[in-house]
Amino acid sequence: MTAFTVSAGYAMGALEYAVRRGADRAELLRVAEIDQRLFDDPDNRLTLASYQVLIRTAKTQCNAPALALEFCDDTRFEELSVVGLICQSAPTMGEVLKQLSRYGKLVTEVDLGLAEERFSVEPAVDGMWIVDNRTGPVDFPELTEMTFARFICEFRRHFGDTPFALGLQVTHPKPFHAADYNRILQVPVEFDAPRNAMRIDPNWLQVEVDPANKYLFGMLTERGDALLKELENSSKLTAKVEKMILPVLHTGEVSMDEIARQTGQSRQTLYRKLRIEGANFETLLDRLRHKMALHYLSSNKVSVNEVAYLVGFSDPSSFSRAVKRWTGKSPGRIRGELHSNPTITPEGHKAV
Repeated sequence: MTAFTVSAGYAMGALEYAVRRGADRAELLRVAEIDQRLFDDPDNRLTLASYQVLIRTAKTQCNAPALALEFCDDTRFEELSVVGLICQSAPTMGEVLKQLSRYGKLVTEVDLGLAEERFSVEPAVDGMWIVDNRTGPVDFPELTEMTFARFICEFRRHFGDTPFALGLQVTHPKPFHAADYNRILQVPVEFDAPRNAMRIDPNWLQVEVDPANKYLFGMLTERGDALLKELENSSKLTAKVEKMILPVLHTGEVSMDEIARQTGQSRQTLYRKLRIEGANFETLLDRLRHKMALHYLSSNKVSVNEVAYLVGFSDPSSFSRAVKRWTGKSPGRIRGELHSNPTITPEGHKAV
């Protein structure tokens, strides 16, 4: 699976904010494994995993458990991303929400599961809710904090006391800094909730953004569309490289230089583009060998030694060590489990 990413511009905003709060820039970059040069272009991407490490390390260095909330309270969205500018130029808050669902991935890509949009508006007996459809939110609760804090703090900054957020549900447990939710968000919060959602004043969707700039809105959405297309194209590179490797996997001589030549780019460019997707050639090759080894082991048509050859190992013992590294089990045991329980798919075996 292609890694999810965050825009370099938004991550740089978080980095600079943490540094202003006392964090060590070099140490943050080192721990998060981020190359400073990535920030030369705000439209570059870094992995969501690196961003998570950046935020959590910054919280520790700044001794600020509520740093994610405070970052949104103290910074302006339009200064960090073109998405903020698009929202600021939309005619109504309903349109703002629509643009956030469309362009939000330019800031942060997330797994939406089967949902079509990041945010949905859902009426209920107790009012109207904006639901964040991100899956697995408890793995990165700071992202939940930033999502809703950005909503609430930006609206308050532009519209003062105009009614908006009336309540909040979050799936993560109540943190030690829960008091900071009251201080910054100023709405009742339900922790350990079944979803991430915000109850809103029903009139909020019709609130007009003044002044709405149709010309600027059109220019910015054109830029947003171009960036979306670029993001979608870049996210296809990993799959494309895997398809190119597969026919020659058995040779054991898969070359990054050859793949770069076939894709019409330099080795350095291929390396950079894969890195933007959160991958590198070596781990991609290893992952493909793992996947195909399990696929072949699930069949009785080839022996274990033949599987080793098919995935590029000339030495069966090296293959056995690789399978042990991937799964914690021997090739023979994996084959036995796949055959004894046909409901287990090769993809069901995860690396330990």
